[in-house]
Amino acid sequence: MHLKKRFVPRSSLLAVCASLLGAPALASDGQAVPPWVCRDSQGTLGSIEELALPTGSGPLGIALGPDLALWYTLAGSNKIGRATRDGVVTEFSLPTPAAGVQQIAVSFDGHLWFTELAANKVGRIAPDGTVTEFPLPQRGSSPAGITAGLDGNVWFTELVGNRIGRITPDGVITEFPLPTPGAQPRAITQGFDGHLWFVEQAANKVGSISPDGVIREFDLPVAKGGPSAIVAGLDGNVWFTEQAGNRISRITSDGVVTQFPLPAEGSQPNALAVGPDGQLWFTQLAGNRIGRITSAGIITEYALPTAGSRPSGIVVAPPGRWCVDAHLWFTARGTHKLGKIRALAVP
Repeated sequence: MHLKKRFVPRSSLLAVCASLLGAPALASDGQAVPPWVCRDSQGTLGSIEELALPTGSGPLGIALGPDLALWYTLAGSNKIGRATRDGVVTEFSLPTPAAGVQQIAVSFDGHLWFTELAANKVGRIAPDGTVTEFPLPQRGSSPAGITAGLDGNVWFTELVGNRIGRITPDGVITEFPLPTPGAQPRAITQGFDGHLWFVEQAANKVGSISPDGVIREFDLPVAKGGPSAIVAGLDGNVWFTEQAGNRISRITSDGVVTQFPLPAEGSQPNALAVGPDGQLWFTQLAGNRIGRITSAGIITEYALPTAGSRPSGIVVAPPGRWCVDAHLWFTARGTHKLGKIRALAVP
C-alpha cells in the first residue's frame, strides 16, 4: 500500500477517522484475541516499552498522522516529532522560538495541526515536515486544545481568550466567546453527535459547540474537578478526565454526568484515548501509571517502569498493513520518552 501526496487510502482513512474521533475503527472487549489484531509481536496485557528521545524534548501531545506515523509535540525543544511504528524518530523545528507548543491533531486535509500557547498561533505541519503558522486575531488568547471537526475545519480552545476557535484549511479563523467568564477551555474533541465537546477547567464545566457556533455548558456535580482532557467513547458518550478531582467521568449528549474515582489519591488523570480494545485508556500525570476504564466504570492501572515519567498524552497505535495494532502510545514528559502499552494480549 503506497500513500500519494494529500491522499489517504480507504484503509488508512479508517485509522485517520478513528484518531480524529478518539476511537479505533474496530474494537472488542472480549478475552479472545480478535482476528484483526496484528500478530507480529506477542505480549501480555499492560506490558510497556519505552523509546528514549533527546534530553530536554519534553514530549506532550500525540496524534496518529495521515501517514500512519505518530506525531507529537516537543514542548521542551520547540519541535514537532514523528515516530514510525518501529520507533524511527524524525524532528522538525518550529519557525517561532519558544512557541509553547501544546496539543496536536490530524485533520481531513492531510495535515496535522497544533497549538502554540506562548506564540498565540495555530500551526500546521505537512507529512513532509513543512510548517505553516497562523497568528490568532487577538493577542494573549493562548490556544491549547485542538481537534479536527467533521465539517472539514479544525477547532481549538483559547485558554486565556475564553473562546472556542475554528480555522479553515486555508487559515481563516472564526472565534466564539464562551458564556462563562474566565472558564479556561482546555481540551476539545469531535463528538459522535456532530458537536464539538470541550472542558472548562476553571469553570468546572463541560461544554459543546455546534458547527455553526451554538454553545451549551454543563456544570459538573462536584466542585473543583479541574477537567483537563476529553474524547468521544464508543458507547456514544463523551468521556473526560478530572485532573484535580482524581476522576474519570462521562457525559451524555443531554448533559448527564457520571463520575468514577481513581483508586489512588492524587493520581492526576490528564489525557485519555480509546484503545484497540474499545475501552478508555488514560495517563496519570502524578500517579506515574497508565489506566484503563471500561464503559461500565471498571478501572485497571499499570505502573510505568521509569519513575517520574509524567505521562501527558496518549493515542491508539498505528495499524499494520491489514491489522489493528494491540498498543497505545503515550508521551512521558518527565523522562523525555515515548512509551507504548499493550491493550490486547497476543499469545
